[in-house]
Amino acid sequence: MKIKVPATTANLGPGFDSIGMAVSLFLTVEILEPTSAWYIEHTLGPKIPTNENNLVINTALQVAPQLNPHHLKMKTDIPVTRGLGSSSSAIVAGIEVANQLANLHLTDDQKLDYACKIEGHPDNVAPAILGSLVIGTDIDGHFKAVRASFPALALIAYIPSYELKTSDSRDILPQQITFKAATHASSIANTFVAALLINDYKLAGQLIEADEFHEPFRQKLVPELLPIRQIAHECDAIGTYLSGAGPTVMTILPPEKVANFVDQLSQHGFDDIAVQLKIESDGVTVTK
Repeated sequence: MKIKVPATTANLGPGFDSIGMAVSLFLTVEILEPTSAWYIEHTLGPKIPTNENNLVINTALQVAPQLNPHHLKMKTDIPVTRGLGSSSSAIVAGIEVANQLANLHLTDDQKLDYACKIEGHPDNVAPAILGSLVIGTDIDGHFKAVRASFPALALIAYIPSYELKTSDSRDILPQQITFKAATHASSIANTFVAALLINDYKLAGQLIEADEFHEPFRQKLVPELLPIRQIAHECDAIGTYLSGAGPTVMTILPPEKVANFVDQLSQHGFDDIAVQLKIESDGVTVTK
């Protein structure tokens, strides 16, 4: 049995902790034979546990504590601590491991509740479960998510070579903002979603770059953001934003503008990985 989970890109500028998209990088977990102790095989190096401390197994046991141990095999092309949902994909994979091995028959809403309680917010885990563009929040202790389509645009993820821990990226944010500031920042996010849903790309691009919740504070940790945004403007991109907690910088643009944009990044000395991604309509899938 093979479980496949897409990477995610979250926040999309003003949609802090509430908006995310599934994108075309993947984590896969194969469930192999039963064993006397949990073991997950991977090639991610010694920092990633291979026993019950691994996030996939730990999550599975939170959902179904009585699971019998199995040999698992994990592969991923989602870079770790780069703002592309590597931990969220592991959490969603772990929930699905429990769902399959314990025959839980979980609904998407139940998976979402488990994932959000572990992760804390829906912006990464929800699209990993549901696919496409997802807007979510919690209501009375339960997480709700709305799946929507996303226009046929290209994504270019510029992935810096350095890691940025989510905890460090969180620590730089203010503990409080004023009521007036929160109201304005929320109105930007609301109008951004509305612009996306009516395919007003010009307005969506303006709003995705007008975030007031996190990018003004985090941009000092990711010096690539503003220069890449300027290059993107010169290449007629829709908009550029910090993916998740960073440091990946994501640019949305018409497909015909991709080649020139990637070339301009290189010419301006941005020599780390720039990968073209697409929106994934499917979330977690299981092949038996």
